[in-house]
Amino acid sequence: MMDQSITAAFPEIKVYKDEPLSKYTNTQTGGPADLLVFPKSVTETKQLMIWAKETATPLTVIGNASNLIVRDGGIRGLVLILTKMDNIQVNGNTVIAEAGAALIQATEVAYQSGLTGFEFAAGIPGSVGGAIFMNAGAYGGEISEIVESAEVLTPDGQIKRLNNHELDFGYRHSSVQDYHDVVISASFKLRPGDQTKIRARMDELNRLRASKQPLEYPSCGSVFKRPTGYFTGKLIHEAGLQGFTIGGAQVSKKHAGFIINIGDATATDYLDVIHHVQATVFKQFGVKLETEVRIIGEEK
Repeated sequence: MMDQSITAAFPEIKVYKDEPLSKYTNTQTGGPADLLVFPKSVTETKQLMIWAKETATPLTVIGNASNLIVRDGGIRGLVLILTKMDNIQVNGNTVIAEAGAALIQATEVAYQSGLTGFEFAAGIPGSVGGAIFMNAGAYGGEISEIVESAEVLTPDGQIKRLNNHELDFGYRHSSVQDYHDVVISASFKLRPGDQTKIRARMDELNRLRASKQPLEYPSCGSVFKRPTGYFTGKLIHEAGLQGFTIGGAQVSKKHAGFIINIGDATATDYLDVIHHVQATVFKQFGVKLETEVRIIGEEK
């Protein structure tokens, strides 16, 4: 049995069995993980990855599950959530953060150290690892602009340091997606700045975000990538889809690019709304909306 094997291999590590992932996703939806572990260090993460490979156990690694939908059938095998790997340090003009650290916290540390360049990410709810994975961005800034390097664990348990060029950043893309590496830390090269101005910019972006986005509801953030030459929210709005609801999932009336959980939504509700939005926008405008949100797991 898989659960007995992992308990025997790691008696000191807490292993959750058949744990509902809805407890950890920002949408508050998602089925159970067969096995769920919150590793506390790179060493634990590496050992668990090697165990999964040696026992042919499927492995899924998650940050803080903000831009993520887990299907209602859940995830087979071992799921690692890295949010306990959250150390952040400052070395000169560089902020070095472990993968599970909240991106928002990293921007606060930069501010406290009088470093500028990270302000655009002040309200992005993801983890550092997730931000590297998808080259997160907002308000004219992208992670790729400030990343010096990232440390990753390869699927065979090797630690590699990738520089900015090797991370091959693109729009909502990095090489981490292509090679199934696991980000364990990242270094951000910033510049000395005026703390008052840094705080003012962060506060301004957070006000802007709160005024335009439905932060009062659970959601997975921005659902769709921006199609070339179009604004996603405008397309969805013009298609008359704001307020469109299936089950507990609704296209936000506040920001058409968001799908919110208005009460007891399932992942299937979310996916049904996504598919309806894609079909309607394509029928009306001939534009294919691709999902930015990562969708994983099995159907129920």
